[in-house]
Amino acid sequence: MEEILDENHLIKIRKEKLEELKKQGKNPFEIRKYNRTHTSQDVKDNFEELENKDVSIAGRIVAKRIMGKASFCHIQDMQGKIQSYVSINDLGEANYSEFKTYDIGDIIGITGFVFKTKTGEISIHAKNVILLAKSLRPLPEKFHGLKDTELRYRQRYVDLIMNPEVKETFIIRTKIITEIRKILDEKGYLEVETPVLNTIAGGATARPFVTHHNTLDMDMYLRIATELYLKRLIVGGFDKVYEIGKDFRNEGMDIRHNPEFTMIELYSAYEDYNDMMDITEEIVTKVAKNVAGKEIVNYQGTDIKLASPWKRISMIDAIKEATKIDFNKINTDEEAIKVAEEKGVELEEGKKTRGYIINAFFEAFVEENLIQPTFIYDYPVEISPLTKRKPSDPRLVERFEFFIGGREYGNAYSELNDPIDQYERFLDQVKQREAGDEEANMMDDDFVQALEYGMPPTGGLGIGIDRLVMLLTDSASIRDVLLFPTMKPLN
Repeated sequence: MEEILDENHLIKIRKEKLEELKKQGKNPFEIRKYNRTHTSQDVKDNFEELENKDVSIAGRIVAKRIMGKASFCHIQDMQGKIQSYVSINDLGEANYSEFKTYDIGDIIGITGFVFKTKTGEISIHAKNVILLAKSLRPLPEKFHGLKDTELRYRQRYVDLIMNPEVKETFIIRTKIITEIRKILDEKGYLEVETPVLNTIAGGATARPFVTHHNTLDMDMYLRIATELYLKRLIVGGFDKVYEIGKDFRNEGMDIRHNPEFTMIELYSAYEDYNDMMDITEEIVTKVAKNVAGKEIVNYQGTDIKLASPWKRISMIDAIKEATKIDFNKINTDEEAIKVAEEKGVELEEGKKTRGYIINAFFEAFVEENLIQPTFIYDYPVEISPLTKRKPSDPRLVERFEFFIGGREYGNAYSELNDPIDQYERFLDQVKQREAGDEEANMMDDDFVQALEYGMPPTGGLGIGIDRLVMLLTDSASIRDVLLFPTMKPLN
């Protein structure tokens, strides 16, 4: 309570300073622009060229030392911090007195010449200082900073000011997305945009967010995946397409899940899931090398080797490695249920078939142990309603997911392009939905109709951008790589 009172007192003082400036006709909020010539890093990088030359910089005061007729302050911009020497001899008595009233957090512009102090610090010798914005709320005390994790997520704007490493995380995030775009653009992929508001929630098994369109008087869904629209474009004759954008799933929240998240999905005609494995390796290894500067990254204390080749193993073989149970020799639902009971694997109602049980075994005994990059391929058809069946075993589909550090990072298919098979699988999904499974797919007649016009053999891939950023920035929680993660309001 005392801390709140102190803060309120400081806010009151700062507001009084602002009112005094207004009376003097110096309201900083009336300033429209400031012509800065350089950033802090520009000055440091080009010191030899700029020494003794005038520059104009701007930023937030983060430190200040008043020493009679001369002072030092540090201002922070997007590139970093730089020191400025401010004296009464250069500014004049009135302007210097005004400078002394400025607070930590105020945003100022400084014009002056570049020099080095006696200690060798590159600095700006100020000739003119102008207040550009008054900070009415004090920043957290510098020795304690902004440490409360939840408060940092809620007040990311303060977090970015106080914790430079946080800003670096989001700069890296942008570089990762830029690098992915570069790789795909060079391979001839076309970046596209598809609707976020959908009339049918499809493309993945997930619980959607529901909203209502007033004009059309109908419920709509925030998209859970871009898949079905992107495959419509393959039907339309775009051979290679991708989209980077937000998906929304009305599910649980934890260190790996946020209700809205960023995915990249890409589709390539005349390719299959083996080609998608190749491009996955290429994307992740190139991004790691070109953004992080290395192909071995340390994530939460474990070295992850991202260089090709990655391990590739079928789901059934991975289960066999971990449990000695071979589902190639278990051919009925009854046999699978018995093995599940013996191993204590819990099964959901309505999902007591061999295929669902194989997946349950994988999640129980394999997934969390996949530390180094691993492709798990050939999934049960029951959990893959949009994927081509394996010719050698129609109970399985040509699908893979890749795992790093015990987490799934992406999903890929040899895309189902048989409209008759697709319709039948949608019907099965509808039955599951009617039985109470809110994550099951809806019937999408228009998508089936699109397939009836003919879609070429196609490989498709989706990668979670947020998780990739977590990996390459050694971030423990997805909230650490989202500028504004979803939070429950305090009031």
